[in-house]
Amino acid sequence: MSQLLESDSAFFDLAQRRNVLFYHKGFFSNNIVASMGEVVKLQLEVAGVSGPTRRKLFSSFIELSQNIVHYSSSALESGGDTAGAIREGAVCISKHGERHVMLCMNPIATEEVDALRSRLEPLRNMSLDEIKQAYKVSLRTDTPKDSKGAGLGFLTMARDASAPLEFAFHPRADEPGTTLFCLMAII
Repeated sequence: MSQLLESDSAFFDLAQRRNVLFYHKGFFSNNIVASMGEVVKLQLEVAGVSGPTRRKLFSSFIELSQNIVHYSSSALESGGDTAGAIREGAVCISKHGERHVMLCMNPIATEEVDALRSRLEPLRNMSLDEIKQAYKVSLRTDTPKDSKGAGLGFLTMARDASAPLEFAFHPRADEPGTTLFCLMAII
């Protein structure tokens, strides 16, 4: 038991050294995201984050969390109702110098990797003006058929980020047909 307590202490110390402002690994639902959102708002305020940066971080937190709720392939079944889905993933907000790093990870079906990559890759090479223009165009077009939101999440994060979004896909050996999707935004 004492080893367990020591490892918990080590995790806490590591989180402090890495300037972790918020971390959650586990299940996400719309209700959980709403509750965590209140905690994130308060934590950012207490940490002294400026108003414009707080808004960008909060907006990106919501987008990342909704991505998990809508697209994570690991779900607790809730009668098949996707609106009430409870899905697995992780979100972390940390401070690195003057910037904040937001990380999101969740399992997806491996067959969805190419489509997701094709949506994210163009954002890496777009200027801020091009991202803003694409955002405006997306507001006027119909929601993509495969989207469970308005289809603006990645554009919103790319618009608010101070560097291109970074992403990676890691096939899970323990779960064939499942890939871990990782996304990082620097704000």
